[in-house]
Order: sequence, then C-alpha cells, then structure tokens
Amino acid sequence: MQDRIRLVLIYGSVREERFCDQVVAWAREQIEQRSEFELSLVDPAVMFRQPGEEPEAAQLRHQSQQQLLRADAFLIVTPEYNHGYPAALKQFIDEVPASWEARPVGFVSYGGVSGGLRAVEQLRQVLAELHAMTVRGSVSFTNAWEQFDEQGRLGEPRRANSAMAHMLVQLNWWAQTLRAGRERVPYERIRG
Repeated sequence: MQDRIRLVLIYGSVREERFCDQVVAWAREQIEQRSEFELSLVDPAVMFRQPGEEPEAAQLRHQSQQQLLRADAFLIVTPEYNHGYPAALKQFIDEVPASWEARPVGFVSYGGVSGGLRAVEQLRQVLAELHAMTVRGSVSFTNAWEQFDEQGRLGEPRRANSAMAHMLVQLNWWAQTLRAGRERVPYERIRG
C-alpha cells in the first residue's frame, strides 16, 4: 500500500482571537476521520521571526518548514477580508519555503455573505503562478460566526461535512496522481 498523503493544513489568519481557530478545528476533525491522510498543521503566526522571541519559536518554525517541504498536498483555511485574502497569508505563501510545485491545494473559506469565495478565487491565481494545482471542490461558510456555536461546533453540519468529504476525495486523487508523476519525472525538469 502506498504511503499516506502528507497533508498540511494551513491557518489563513494570524489575527488575535481569530475565528480561524474554530474553522480549522472543524476541518481537522473531518480529516482525522479519514485514513488516507497524515495530517500536520502550520500556523503562519509562528512562521515569521519576532524581535526577542524565545528559542522554542525558532524550533517550532523549523518543524513547520520541514512539514511544508515534505507535503504531498495542502489545505488552506482562509477568511475573506475586504473582498480578498489576508495579507499575512500572502506573505506566508511568498516567503516561507514550501513545495507548492505539482502539489494540490484545497480550500475551506469563511466570511460574510460570500463565504470567503472571493479570497479563494484570488488564491487560485497566486498558487497557479507557483505551479500548484488547486482542486475545484471547496467548502465555504457564509456568515460563519452564525454557523458555529460557542463550543465551536457547527449547528447544521450535513452540507459542510458532505462538501468537505467530496473535496478531500479530490485532494487525495490529485495528491496520489501528482506524487506518482513527480516520482517518474521530477517537476524541476519540466518547469521551464
């Protein structure tokens, strides 16, 4: 049997008291119910060096970078801020070493009336430039703060759980396919 897909779940927000934590917790629970993924989480809030930071922060950053470099696939949980994705997420994508090339990326988005879909569409353009393959299926939460209760549970989970299951099937298929392709011909040879 082929090794499990190394899936990295990425927080899209670095704000204090961010709502992203609730959405990530839901996504993590959905992924952990499946056997085909080896899950790790990466939080951009710890990826950039801060003045006077503790040595433990550098170690955590190094561990996160290693997870990114070994990844077979990515899942980004992103909010929509002012019709776009967060600036910290763009900085993370641009500056933090990751093996985006020839790897699939899925999305869970949240926000107001659009459910974060405008942020996702913009991220698709950015990731295409990095030679990543974004899967078509996604999960979005409109007015997300109304859908999760105080304990972080979804009030009506059926639709979101179904969309997530479908997207994870796509993400797994693309990850398996692209990993086999990279093993046959390293992507660096055809990048151009």
